[in-house]
Amino acid sequence: MAKKTAGQTLQLGQPTPMPASPGEAVLDRVPNPHTDTNYVARFTAPEFTTLCPITGQPDFAHLVIDYVPGKHLVESKSLKLYLVSFRNEGSFHEDCTVAIGKRLFGLLKPKWLRIGGYWYPRGGIPIDVFWQAGKLPKDVWVPDQGVQPYRGRG
Repeated sequence: MAKKTAGQTLQLGQPTPMPASPGEAVLDRVPNPHTDTNYVARFTAPEFTTLCPITGQPDFAHLVIDYVPGKHLVESKSLKLYLVSFRNEGSFHEDCTVAIGKRLFGLLKPKWLRIGGYWYPRGGIPIDVFWQAGKLPKDVWVPDQGVQPYRGRG
């Protein structure tokens, strides 16, 4: 039987097919058990894949998503399925990175969220994209995202 939270059925704990596109992907949220505490939750997707909207060739990125939760957390299985749904989607690096950040921010309504998209070179030029929203509480320590700039064979 599917697990439920606040009247909604979660994908967690049951077979769930991969969504055909980000628009069809369902992102689940669960209650934050520590709403009285400011802390950072981090998700890292080092093998994120999408398609070039012009050539249809695959593009690869290392995504890092940091957020300070409010009332809700993103459920990790649904986030993984959402991110995987981009592998058949044509999207520019900037559009893809910002769209993920905006969707998460709209769903979770966190105190603060940032996403770093560290993209591998396309046409010889790496493109890194950063987006954030909300206000970082003063008492929160946010570590560096830890992704080195692209250096090639350097």
